[in-house]
Amino acid sequence: MAKTKSGKAAQQDPNDLLENPEVLAERLGRGEAFLKQNSKVLGGVLIAAIILIGGILFFQINNENKNKEAQAEMFQAVYFYEQDSIDFALNGDGINAGFLEIVDEYPRTDAANLANFYIGSIYLSEKNFGEAIEYLEKFSSDDYLVQAKAYSLLGDAHLESGNLDQAISNYEKAASYKENDYFTPKYLYKLAIAYEEAGRIEDAIASYDEIETKYYESYEYSFARKHKARLEGLAAK
Repeated sequence: MAKTKSGKAAQQDPNDLLENPEVLAERLGRGEAFLKQNSKVLGGVLIAAIILIGGILFFQINNENKNKEAQAEMFQAVYFYEQDSIDFALNGDGINAGFLEIVDEYPRTDAANLANFYIGSIYLSEKNFGEAIEYLEKFSSDDYLVQAKAYSLLGDAHLESGNLDQAISNYEKAASYKENDYFTPKYLYKLAIAYEEAGRIEDAIASYDEIETKYYESYEYSFARKHKARLEGLAAK
């Protein structure tokens, strides 16, 4: 004998719901009533979502346009920088914008971000270490050469300011950031010098040793061997 369903289980059979027009009509009626009761709330949510999406799109398009403008204006500043016309590079020449104006006029653009790097390196060359640190810390990049260089310059600025801990921290970042045969030994060499100044002789030896064992074709190799031997002699006394 076939078993029959009873009670709520029978009433809630999905097939019954799909095949029974009265049940469907009841469900649709509930949905319509809900929409009527909450139409203002749902409308507000929809409008807010549209405004939010529109705002995001506007910001992205506007920022992209500003970035293009900033890059075009920054071309001359970069030229001045490469020609060692530092004042013009920073402040402009009265016709073309300098890096400082690019940062002020086009914040949150890629051009302004790169301008921070240039400004920081200029201030470092002028021994204005506080300003150099301020602008270099605003810079960030996925480029393995430029970002590591920024860490190294920050290390230089902190070292010249007498802040050994920060100098070491930034040299460590530079040396470990996407290692390569040309720049990494340079950063390791700076790191070893900072370690020695801080009295961390064993760490300095380890940095020189890394140059000796991993970067034996680098310019720093012979200097690393010499200073490693010197420090090992001091450590043995």
